[in-house]
Amino acid sequence: MKIKSVHHIAIITDDYSTSKKFYTEILGFAIVREVFRKERNSYKLDLSVNGKYQIELFSFPSPGERGSFPEAKGLRHLAFAVSNIEEAVIELQSKGVKVEDIRIDEFTNKKFTFFTDPNGQPLELYEE
Repeated sequence: MKIKSVHHIAIITDDYSTSKKFYTEILGFAIVREVFRKERNSYKLDLSVNGKYQIELFSFPSPGERGSFPEAKGLRHLAFAVSNIEEAVIELQSKGVKVEDIRIDEFTNKKFTFFTDPNGQPLELYEE
């Protein structure tokens, strides 16, 4: 097996309209496809991240909560690369998103910070 790349990242929400607005209007991801799956009472929204990556946003009527935050088993967080972290933080804050203080990665000396989506999913900005 030769894995070529990451195909998509799936995120589950219990508040579809709020999460859709967050990922499209606040983070600026483009909608590729949106479908309602009647048999599951669930939306599936495919989002493009800069034309390279895809996020699948799913709604479910009663999804389970994370076991603990943020050290639960499984996906810890999703990180997005930015060119200027200070500008990105200012933009998020201007849109009402609470962002942690910028820190420096002790191994790479790169700047990073964390924030959450409307469901509490930890997200990171990492300056490249």
